[in-house]
Amino acid sequence: MPVIDIADCPVKTGTLYPSPYAEMVAGRSSIRLGDAGGLTQFGANLVILQPGAMSSLRHWHHAEDEFVMVTEGECVLVQDAGETVMRAGDCAAFPAGNPDGHHFLNRSDSEARFLVVGSKAPRETCVYSDHDLMLEVDQGAVRLTYKDGTEWQGPR
Repeated sequence: MPVIDIADCPVKTGTLYPSPYAEMVAGRSSIRLGDAGGLTQFGANLVILQPGAMSSLRHWHHAEDEFVMVTEGECVLVQDAGETVMRAGDCAAFPAGNPDGHHFLNRSDSEARFLVVGSKAPRETCVYSDHDLMLEVDQGAVRLTYKDGTEWQGPR
């Protein structure tokens, strides 16, 4: 079994989100563990949230499952029903097709980290619960649309 040296893993900053949403996730980065290990069927990323950072826009996936485990610090999971504080060792699962959008906030004064494991469906639609925005992926090609399926031209 190949050992992954986390120090050699690619770190992703930035986002596919267009402005003004891209600015909302400043302070978030992720270490691409699955990519470093050559995984193709699922992703494994260690997400790092600086104090005050948000992991993503609140979202849910049509085709992909997601599993999260907090590894360091404290995060607030935000879903339709409200907020849940999560600490190291706490886990959450988000089955594909469940329209309960989620994201994580770091409201603490310290860095927070969590492991995200998710499937890599060849076709996927990600819906952003609080915004008129969807992200469609088809064999790696990304397309942003409004929720009615029309091409995204900016906030409306």
